[in-house]
Amino acid sequence: MTERKTVFITGASRGIGHATAKYFVDQGWRAITCSRDIVPDVCQRPDSHMHITADLSDVTTLDHAVDRLVELLDGGPINALVNNAGYSPKGTDGKRLGFLDGDLAAWQKTFAINFFAPVFFSRALARRLADGGGSIVNITSIAGHRVHPFAGSAYATSKAALWGLTREMAADLAHLGLRVNAVCPGEINTAILSPGTENLVERIPLRRLGSPAEVAGIVYYLCGPDASYITGAEIPVNGGQDVY
Repeated sequence: MTERKTVFITGASRGIGHATAKYFVDQGWRAITCSRDIVPDVCQRPDSHMHITADLSDVTTLDHAVDRLVELLDGGPINALVNNAGYSPKGTDGKRLGFLDGDLAAWQKTFAINFFAPVFFSRALARRLADGGGSIVNITSIAGHRVHPFAGSAYATSKAALWGLTREMAADLAHLGLRVNAVCPGEINTAILSPGTENLVERIPLRRLGSPAEVAGIVYYLCGPDASYITGAEIPVNGGQDVY
């Protein structure tokens, strides 16, 4: 019997992360997730979906999260890491925070979750992932490539940095046989969207928002054997938003 594979996903209590966990479980994988919030009760199934509660903006919790992950692995392999957790600070009434808005603490929290947590988990798990023939997928954003009407400067630059990190990781970890790629969502129908996002739909060739499951499918593909010669890539999932 083939041993069941395991994926570790950050920021999986809702949205893309939660959809990705469900997608992997539906394909026969075991998902171990990590976020500040608990996942819905229906998803907490000891046979296929376990959860670690940790605030990824607090670096002191990350070692504990890895220790708990290793405990849950119980000597088994880890086959994929999905760095999905994201934070986008907003002003009053969801207002976009530009470079001169907000305080430095918001930037620090944003980079802690969106950039430094992926650095930490990827470094901590690289050898285990290589041993499990695994791969890493970072969730970037269309906001990392252009000024976005709703995503603020801190969020956008953290996602641009995450894409740069993906490239560097792909080069530095290739000798381990470890592939590293990114999935770059556009306007996906999740709780992180700002009021007014529906006005962007007319600029999207497919004329609709994407679903979290559509992002999850690409993440799963990148973690599978059909993507065995893909590393250092960033795949856009945006309904053609880059066309215009």
